[in-house]
Order: sequence, then structure tokens, then C-alpha cells
Amino acid sequence: MSATQPLRIALAGGGAFGAKHVAALRRIDGVEVAAVVSSGLESATAFAAEHGVAQAAATLDEVLAMDDVDAVILATPTPLHAEQTQACLRAGKHVQVEIPLADSLGDAEACLELQEQSGLVGMVGHTRRFNPSHQWVHRRVAAGELALQQLDVQTYFFRRKNLNALGQPRSWTDHLLWHHAAHTVDLFAWQTGSPIVQANAVQGPIHPELGIAMDMSIQLRAASGAICTLSLSFNNDGPLGTFFRYIGDTGTYLARYDDLSTGKDEPIDVSSVDVSMDGIELQDREFVAAIREGREPNSSIAQVMPCYRTLAALESQLAAQGTS
Repeated sequence: MSATQPLRIALAGGGAFGAKHVAALRRIDGVEVAAVVSSGLESATAFAAEHGVAQAAATLDEVLAMDDVDAVILATPTPLHAEQTQACLRAGKHVQVEIPLADSLGDAEACLELQEQSGLVGMVGHTRRFNPSHQWVHRRVAAGELALQQLDVQTYFFRRKNLNALGQPRSWTDHLLWHHAAHTVDLFAWQTGSPIVQANAVQGPIHPELGIAMDMSIQLRAASGAICTLSLSFNNDGPLGTFFRYIGDTGTYLARYDDLSTGKDEPIDVSSVDVSMDGIELQDREFVAAIREGREPNSSIAQVMPCYRTLAALESQLAAQGTS
């Protein structure tokens, strides 16, 4: 694709993350948000009007039939991700799907197979690879200035009711393992540059209405010898979010989204790490660049597949424990 030719991207998902992607895409030169599809035409029309998108569509199929749409970003409910990713690839559209790629290993592998057959760009929104705070640590590791010994992560939310990030009722149920753990499992392997060779998990009681575990603990070990401890909860009543402690041989670093500090709470300026402090924007910039340059993106489907294979192994463990 010519660098001067506008790249027309359609968005599926008129929710909180859809809005983040529209804002991010507006900051990328030569990109146009061509259309939006949401849960229905009324919802898509309202989103298009609010965010200045030229066209609203009733269904994803309608978008995929548009000859002038080059790519699609999927910010839709998790249970739709794998099916919609494959639909985009079959329609000849490059695709970026929000994390997780799928909620089963079989569906994830099917996405990889189709992407490899198509030769199109297929990318998954593992945003932690793009947050400047985590990029800063990654560059130190890559330069041989830091050897990661342990990654300690807390992922905490308060979701005892089935609500989305905007506090609205959700039509599907989120999952600690296949969604929230995926961020850290992939990040740990990426930061160590080493495959995960051991993974263990335990979880708390299943919620009687939501049908999922509300608390979970995961341990990982990489071939390099580095270990990771991940605690996840939907029962935590603040503070909310994900907190990362990198313990290395030459320093300790605390990351929370795009902020970074030393183990002594001394702030580290990461504003010059990349062209933006917005991880979603940097993620979308990589998607656009990979399409324009005809290359594999960071966080490609192939690159993140080891994460989903690890999640499947953990799911099997939990099933054997009789708590999944």
C-alpha cells in the first residue's frame, strides 16, 4: 500500500474501547475511520454522530462488503472475537482484535491458521507491549542492562455485577483467565524473551450468578529462570487496575499503565520512549505501519499464540481441580 494512500479502517464496537480507538486513529496521519458497527444500527448511528465517524452500519457483514474498507478493528464482546477475526480475514481485510483473541485454544489456533493462509496483517491488542512504561523496561532488558528475576502483578477490579467499564449492564461475562490474565502471561514472555515452561493456577469459588471464579492466582516460570506471580480479583473494592513490580538484577521498577517509578517510588520520565503516552494509540500506530509496510506487527496473532496455549494449560489444571 502506498504511504500516500489513505488507509480506511472500520471499527466494530461502539463502547468504551471503541471510543479510545477512534480517538487514537484520529492522531495518525493518513488514516480515516470509514465506518462503525455496534450492537445495532441505532447504537452505531449514535456512536458515529458523537465521534464524527462518516458511516454507521447495522452489521459487521455490511462493513466487510465495503470495497473501500482496508482494515477492521474489533472492540466487541470477547465471545465474538475469534469468529469475527476469521470473518475479517476471509473478507480480505486486515484485522486488529482487542484482547483476548479467543476464549478457547481451538478458536485461537483457527485464527492463526487463517491469518497465515491469507497473508494479511492479523494483530491482537496486547496493549502492555506498547505502554511506554513497559517499553522502557523492555529496552533495558534487550540492551542487556537488566535481567528480569521476578514479575509480580496485581490485577484488581470490583465487578460483583455484570457491568462493563462504563458501569453499564453487559450482555456477556468477562473472564479473569482468558481476558485479564492474558495481558500478564503475554507480557512476561515478551519481557523475558523466553518461553514459559511452567504454569500453575488456583482459583476461588465460582460466583453463583456470573458462573465464573472471582479470584485467581497464577504462577509462571520462564526458561530463563525468571518467575511471575499474578493475583487477579473481581472482588477487590479499590484501588482498581493493574500494578506491575519488575524485580531485576540491577533495579526494581513499578509500572501502572503509562507511569513508571523505581522501587523507591522515584518517578521515571517515559515521555520520550515513543511518539505518544497513549498505549492504545501506539498499538494502533503499529497496526497501521504493519499494513503500510507489508510486515508482521508486534503482537501479531503468531507472536501471542504461546500466551493462549499457556492459558489453555491453566484452564485444564483448574478443571482438574474441580473449580472451573
